[in-house]
Amino acid sequence: MPHDEDDYASPACLLHEIDPAYAGLTPPAPPQGVPAWRKSRREELIAARLAIPAETRAAYSDAISNALDRELGDIEGKAISLYWPFRGEPDMRPWMERANARGAICLLPIVVEKAQPLIFKSWKQGEKLDRGIWNIPIPAEGREMLPDIVISPLVGFDPSLYRLGYGGGFFDRTLAAHPGKPLVVGVGYFSQHIATIHPQPHDIPMTRIITEKGLWH
Repeated sequence: MPHDEDDYASPACLLHEIDPAYAGLTPPAPPQGVPAWRKSRREELIAARLAIPAETRAAYSDAISNALDRELGDIEGKAISLYWPFRGEPDMRPWMERANARGAICLLPIVVEKAQPLIFKSWKQGEKLDRGIWNIPIPAEGREMLPDIVISPLVGFDPSLYRLGYGGGFFDRTLAAHPGKPLVVGVGYFSQHIATIHPQPHDIPMTRIITEKGLWH
């Protein structure tokens, strides 16, 4: 058959099957509004994360830790913010202990006030802990520092490396207020990948994302 120059190389009707970000398109805003959509999606993703068997989550955490070692390399003297695992998040506490042994200064984030940036205090195994917001352990003492590297758990993430968190806005406020430009690494499970979080002007993308399947950048 003769080929018409105006014909498509592949059927245009299949475009709807392509990830909008891959196609260079902006996904339409959810009809219920972004805040309501995020709340609903967040609940679904957390429920799915908690449904992962504990031994599987432990294996995923090990894989993420190994990928962190490969990605970060020499961390001696670096101030690294981590977190205390909550609601099925990857458990980075064993990696934190190893990082301290390798000469890093590990920090935990502290909520000081609603709608304000987080602060960070140093902590290592054996040092005293207090209870913070949601009863998550925080350093009772420790040195307040700014992190060179921020390792942050995520509820969801999209191909543009935007992070869906718990909705408090602490992460974005903290990065916006940081006087430097820290390396920001989101950690989570591959199953938490979604087409878009519908990023808003205040949302700040991460530098890297690491899941049990490897690195996104």
